[in-house]
Amino acid sequence: MKRLLLFGGTTEGRELAAAAAAMGYDVTVSVATDYGAGCVPDAPGVTVHTGRLDAAEMAAWMAGFDVVADATHPYAVAVSANVRAAAAAAGRPYLRLVRPESDHPGCTYADSVAGAVALVPPGNVLAATGSKEIAAYTAIPGYRQRVYARVLPVESSVAACRAAGLPEDHILAARGPFSLADNLETMERYAIRSLVTKDGGAAGGFPEKLEAARRLGVQVLLIRRPAETGLTMAELRTRLEALVWSE
Repeated sequence: MKRLLLFGGTTEGRELAAAAAAMGYDVTVSVATDYGAGCVPDAPGVTVHTGRLDAAEMAAWMAGFDVVADATHPYAVAVSANVRAAAAAAGRPYLRLVRPESDHPGCTYADSVAGAVALVPPGNVLAATGSKEIAAYTAIPGYRQRVYARVLPVESSVAACRAAGLPEDHILAARGPFSLADNLETMERYAIRSLVTKDGGAAGGFPEKLEAARRLGVQVLLIRRPAETGLTMAELRTRLEALVWSE
């Protein structure tokens, strides 16, 4: 039985893990946190490894696997670079899963969270870019009253928001992806006038965020995706099917 090392607790990562196990792979899903581990499906042939690894540790670990798949978030550039370098060092096939992307003419684009924050118009802001860069929102005048942060319901995310000075009732800790109704309810409840977000694709609930913003006249400030190449879900599954039977 061939062994697949799959990085990422994303929606597509969970789908890919189950599909690969059904093909006959012994699948290990590598996630950084206990929260990510809890999102991986409990399925036959799928095990979970929790913890962060550097490139050298990854390369040593990969020696025990036949194939490496990278289904980490499209904005997790450093993680993907480490996985790619480690796979090359270990001499293992590396397959990168990419989410489909399209243009969104109604959005205002920025190259970074800080760049988007500089373009925020008057009114309340929904920060939907995660907790790692939440400190960037402190540049907004009156941010304690205006910024509402939607982050993962884990202590590290909530602690980052507190450290940035956000009040407890401005920290919206919840697990996505969020439905259109969820987004409409949040934007209306907190009188949101602008949304700062990343393009997480359909798997990340991005279309529902855009539609809610369109209906309510909320300005969308969109962080551009890093440029990358890779395979669609269908293409990656085809490659895995071919590899599982190869010598």
